[in-house]
Amino acid sequence: MAAYPPGMDSDERKRVLDPERDTDALKALTHPLRIQLLGLLRQDGPATASELAARTGESSASTSYHLRVLAKYAFIIEAEHRDGRERRWRARRTVTSWSNEVMESSEAGRAFVGLARRRQLEHLEMSLARHEADMAAGRLGEEWVQPSGISDLMPRLTAESLTELRDTIARKLEELTARDAENPRAEHVMLLTACLPLAPHDDGGTGREETDREDAS
Repeated sequence: MAAYPPGMDSDERKRVLDPERDTDALKALTHPLRIQLLGLLRQDGPATASELAARTGESSASTSYHLRVLAKYAFIIEAEHRDGRERRWRARRTVTSWSNEVMESSEAGRAFVGLARRRQLEHLEMSLARHEADMAAGRLGEEWVQPSGISDLMPRLTAESLTELRDTIARKLEELTARDAENPRAEHVMLLTACLPLAPHDDGGTGREETDREDAS
C-alpha cells in the first residue's frame, strides 16, 4: 500500500482508491485481517483460505469469509486451482494506493489511512523477524548482509523537497524492479518509506534529535 500524488488513475498494476468513488471498497478494506490477507497474497502468491488461516492463526471459516469480501470489491480474484477441493485466490493488483490529499478530505479516508499506516508498521515488525530468521537459517546468502537494514534519519526539508524525494525514490525503484525482473538472484525486499513531518514541541524546542541513527547506508 502506498500514497501517490492526486490525479493518478488505476492501471493493471496499481489500484488507486478514492473515498467518494470507492466508499464501499474502502470500508471493506478498513479491517486489519483483510489488509493482512491481501498483503500475504501479494507477498507469497496464490493461496487457499486454509493456507492463509494457518499463516494468520485465524479459522479457515474466518479467512474464507474475508477473502470473499475482498473478492466482492475486486481486490482479489480466483487463481488457477491445483485441484477441485478448495478455491485459490490471488491479488488482482500488486499495489493499493491513494492520494493523501484526497483521503484527508473525508472522515472515512482519514480512518483508512491511519489504519493502513499502522498495519504497515506491523508488517515491518513481522518482516524484520522473518528476515532475521532467514539469515540465521541460511535461506539468504551473505550478499544480503550489507545492503539490508533500517535507517532512522531526521533531515530538515520543505514540503516541496520531501515530495521530490519521494518521487525520486519511486522512479528509481521502478527502474531497478524492471531491471531485476528476470534475474534469478532477485528476492522480495520489504521496503517501507516513512515520511512524517513533525512540528516543534510546544515548549519551544526543536523536537529534533541531536544525531541521526542508521543501520545501513
